[in-house]
Amino acid sequence: MEAAEKKRILVIEDEAHIADGIRLNLSLQGYQVKVATDGIDGLEQWREWEPDLIVLDIMLPMIDGFSILKTIRQTDEKIPVLILSARGDTKDKVRGLRYGVDDYLSKPFDLDEFLLRVERLLTRSGWNENPKHEPKQSCDIFNGDFFQFGENQIDFVSFKAICAAGEIILTDQEIILLKLFIANRGKPLSRQMLLSAGWGYSEQISTRTVDNFIVRFRKYFEKDPKKPRFFISRRSVGYIFDH
Repeated sequence: MEAAEKKRILVIEDEAHIADGIRLNLSLQGYQVKVATDGIDGLEQWREWEPDLIVLDIMLPMIDGFSILKTIRQTDEKIPVLILSARGDTKDKVRGLRYGVDDYLSKPFDLDEFLLRVERLLTRSGWNENPKHEPKQSCDIFNGDFFQFGENQIDFVSFKAICAAGEIILTDQEIILLKLFIANRGKPLSRQMLLSAGWGYSEQISTRTVDNFIVRFRKYFEKDPKKPRFFISRRSVGYIFDH
C-alpha cells in the first residue's frame, strides 16, 4: 500500500508486549497503526485520528473497553470494532454484541485468524474505499502530557495547573476526570459515564460527587465560576467541556 492508501487501525491495549506484537504485524500488512494504553487515551485518539478500525481490549486503565465501545457507538455506528480480550466467556461476548461490537476474539489468539478478521472487517464495512482523512483544526493544544485552553495550562506529568486560581496541584481523581473531558471535548457526558470512569460506579459514590468536582474545576479554570465558559451544565444530561 502507498502511504496515502494505508488504512488506520487504532489498538487500545494496555499490555505492552501484546500491543507491540499487534502493531508490528499489522504494520507488516501495510496498515498504519497507533496504540493507546488506557481508555482515556483511546477515546482521545479515536476522536483526533479518525481510524478506520479499532482493536479493543476490555480490561483497561481509566475506562474499560465496554464503556469505550458504548461511547463510540453514541456517535459512530459504522466504524468496525474488534474486541480482543482474555475475557472470552459467553456473557462478555453477548455484552459486547449488545453494545455494538463487530467481532470478538479471545486471547490467546491465532495471528493468522486475527489478521484475516481485521481484513474482513475493513472490507465488509466498506472502510476499504480509501476515505480521505482531513486533519482536524483545533484552537487548543494537547499532546498527551500537556493541555492548554484559554489562559489555563495543565501539565499531566507533574499534575500542576496554571489557571485563574494561580498554580495548583491536581489530585489523581481530578486528572482522570480532566482527561475524560478533554478526550470528549464538545460532547455532553452523563454523570453515569463520569462515575464509571472515575469511580467504577462505587455504591459509596453519589452523583453529587461529580457536581462537586465541577464546582471545583470552575473555581480553578473559569474567570467567572457563576458564568462558566468551559465546564457547562446540560440539563437532564450532565456536563460538557467546551473551549
